[in-house]
Amino acid sequence: MSFLKQGGVLVRNTYDFDCQNQTCFWNLIKDSFGGLEELSSNTRKKVKRSLEHFEFKLVDAQLTKDLGYPILKATYDDYAVMDYAMNPDVFNEMMALFESSQYDYWGAFDRDNGDLVGFCVNRIWKEACGYETIAFIPKYKRKSTSYPYYGFYYSMNQYYLQEKGLRYVTSGTRSITEHSNIQPFLEEKFHFRKSYCRLAVHYKWWMKIAVNMLYPFRKTISLRRVKAILNLEAMQRGEK
Repeated sequence: MSFLKQGGVLVRNTYDFDCQNQTCFWNLIKDSFGGLEELSSNTRKKVKRSLEHFEFKLVDAQLTKDLGYPILKATYDDYAVMDYAMNPDVFNEMMALFESSQYDYWGAFDRDNGDLVGFCVNRIWKEACGYETIAFIPKYKRKSTSYPYYGFYYSMNQYYLQEKGLRYVTSGTRSITEHSNIQPFLEEKFHFRKSYCRLAVHYKWWMKIAVNMLYPFRKTISLRRVKAILNLEAMQRGEK
């Protein structure tokens, strides 16, 4: 594979999007919008509470670059399982990747003081939108009456599916790091669904040997990045 020749150790290839067979890999998508009526009464109540506490809107990219680091750092520090260490250099590298017209920036503002307390960066392509990076100051998540993610996802779903008429929105592929519970949340509360696909992983020769040697011990290995790669291999084999 040409990507491996450029220095990578593995290439993940997904294909046969939204196939009819249930596989071990998927994109989590939402391809319809039914407003508040499609939600449970409990979820409707939390969406309304969230919209009372926060304003969710498209913002300029520079605002996110200027104010987003402490929000994303706090979000990463709050994950149940550490994914990647967040520092200013990593944040700036991420923001540099988003510097194109293919990305939308959303801000979440506290209605009491106008502060930016959360943001989301979304990738736009022809008929779809990917929710790529979402962050919220943890204390707002724990406030029992604010429910920030409910209003955030509801507002973005409404904008992209109803107002823009896109074919679908997605929160990405199945997690291999399992650092966040956001995908089960979206399935349960907002009726996202698993769009099954095929998965093929291609390794450099030495990496393939290492994966095959370590694979039988995958359930006992705790090193984060090694465990993630072995999770991916298990999904490719249809064993996870």
